[in-house]
Parts: sequence; C-alpha cells; structure tokens
Amino acid sequence: MRSVTRLFGMRRRELPARPEPGSVVAEARGLHVRLGGREVLTGVGLSALAGEVLALVGPNGAGKSTLFAALAADLPADGGSVSIAGRPADGWTAPELALRRAVLPQAAALSFPFLVEDVVRMGRAPWSGTALQEQDDAAVAEAMAVTEVGGFASRPFSALSGGERSRVALARVLAQRAPLLLLDEPTAALDLRHQELVLRICRERAAAGDAVVVVLHDLGLAAAYADRVAVLHEGRLAAEGPPAEVFDDVLLSRVYRQPVEVFPHPRSGVPVVLPQRAG
Repeated sequence: MRSVTRLFGMRRRELPARPEPGSVVAEARGLHVRLGGREVLTGVGLSALAGEVLALVGPNGAGKSTLFAALAADLPADGGSVSIAGRPADGWTAPELALRRAVLPQAAALSFPFLVEDVVRMGRAPWSGTALQEQDDAAVAEAMAVTEVGGFASRPFSALSGGERSRVALARVLAQRAPLLLLDEPTAALDLRHQELVLRICRERAAAGDAVVVVLHDLGLAAAYADRVAVLHEGRLAAEGPPAEVFDDVLLSRVYRQPVEVFPHPRSGVPVVLPQRAG
C-alpha cells in the first residue's frame, strides 16, 4: 500500500476543480477505435455531463466497453479525440488523471490477500501528498458505509463472494472522490437489492455534481436511473437522449435483434422494456 502511495506522491499535481453543473466532464468527438485490425467504434460522439448519469447500452459486441475504455483514457483513439476535464485525455499524467476520473472495470481481482478496508483505501492513493489527504479516513468510511461493506472490513478480499467483491471495488472507486465516475457493468454480479443500491449511489453521485458513466445490460435499470442513455449498435451511436425518448420498441427490436415491447410503468411512467414471447 505504501508503494502505491509513494508512486502518486512523487511529484506535484494540479488538483481538479469541481465541475459546474451541466458542464462537459468527458467527451468523445468523431471517435474511431480499431482492435485486432477491426474497427470497433466508428465516428462516435458523446459527452458526459456534470450532474448526470449517462448509461451506455447495447447488445454484446456493440462497442460499449470499448467506448468506456476510451472515455477512461485507458484505450487510445485511432481517429477523433477524447477529452477529460477540458484537456485531451493523453495530455494528463497518470497521477493527474487519477484525480479526475475513477474507473470500475468489469472484473475485480487481486493477486494478494489484502483486507477489504485496505482495498477501499487504495482509492485514496491519488490524493497522497496533497492538501486533501487529510480526508482519507472520512472518504474510506463513507464509501464503505454507502456500499454496505463495513461489516467485512477486516476480511480478506479473496474470501468474498463475487457480489461482495463488486461492492468493495465500487467502494474503492467512491473513496477516490473523482468528479468523473466510469462504471463498467457494476450490477452484473449483484442480487436485486444490491443492483438497486448501486444505481441509487450513481444517482446520489450525480446529484452531488459528479458525471457518472455506467455500462448496463439491464434496460429497466437504465430507464429508471439514467438521465440519458446512449444506444450503441455495431460500433456506432444508434440513439442518444432521455430514456423516455430513446427507448422505442422499433429501435430496440432492431438493435437487439429481438422483438421487444416498450410501455410506461403504470405508476412511475418510466419505460418498461420486455421481450415479446410466444403465447
């Protein structure tokens, strides 16, 4: 843990300012990405705004995780550009970037038997040596409380179930307190209650002024919690906007190659998406 802290504390870093509500925190313009000689993203343009939850949806192989990785500055663009906090993504050093965006990948794996609290505390490493280092204990405690992992703080991370590991990994990201949160399928290993918990946390972070980008397969969760959805199809942006405007049975049936029905929930009015089934 100390070695990670030393890595981020080696040089002076410019601390991020809190973004103005509605301002662009991350943006892709005309983004092209090639992997293995195949163009995976073609001319994608998309912005993540402060104070909003943006859900990336689409079928397997549509390019969601590739777009996610590009927005996180973990994957270089072959064409177009990606910016974070108003600067080209490759213009930030790794320590500076870690202050501005926190990334939750699909898989949460560690090779060493770290305790849960130590894993969450890793999210504070970017702040080592800065004026905000004194917030470490409070940030860790708050992140563990909201993700409901405090009860096993002293257990080895390797001894947890898949769902518990996912929540600990989310707590690490929240403890980082970056103004841009990127979460790749954070509900995949979770039960119903904790799926709802994670998306409520996303909404709370957006309400606090963060920009939240989340990859989801569950269209119902996207409709209920996202301010905007971006539907990806064959490496292109098929539609983007509020769920009530974007989730259309014709569009979704074409994109997913599965007939679906879309109708408003009788109480909330939130779009409900269900596959059409014989009988």
